[in-house]
Amino acid sequence: MIELHDMAGHLIRRLHQISVSVFAERMKAAGVDLTPVQFAALCALDANPDIDQATLAGLIAYDRVTIGGVVDRLEGKGLISRTVSRQDRRARSLRLTAAGVALLDQVRPIVRGFQDDILTGLSADERAQFMTLMRKTTRAGNDQSRAPLQAPRPG
Repeated sequence: MIELHDMAGHLIRRLHQISVSVFAERMKAAGVDLTPVQFAALCALDANPDIDQATLAGLIAYDRVTIGGVVDRLEGKGLISRTVSRQDRRARSLRLTAAGVALLDQVRPIVRGFQDDILTGLSADERAQFMTLMRKTTRAGNDQSRAPLQAPRPG
């Protein structure tokens, strides 16, 4: 085995590949055209309606420059709407449409249902410990990210 196979960064990248593959497979089986980032955006908008794109990017730890493409695709699918912000006429507020709410209601249980499959090979106790350690290290390293996770702003 080469040294690379024991490096945290490589293993995290591989686990991410597995996660994206499982997500894509399960969405395809459900007849749904949705990516993991689009799912994250829908979840964030469900919990935080009428936020702008920059806030959305921070809530899902996604690059502010490329979030526009995600928003464009979700709007094109009729899952979100953009309206002029009440607080800042130059900004656009994002909100789930009825179709977005319905799709999120459909896929949320599917996504919850395959989380253990992403961590296949681990016992329930090991999965819980792994999740605790991932939360701990991602919180500690958040400021090192090019797209740090940001808490929602008080409304």
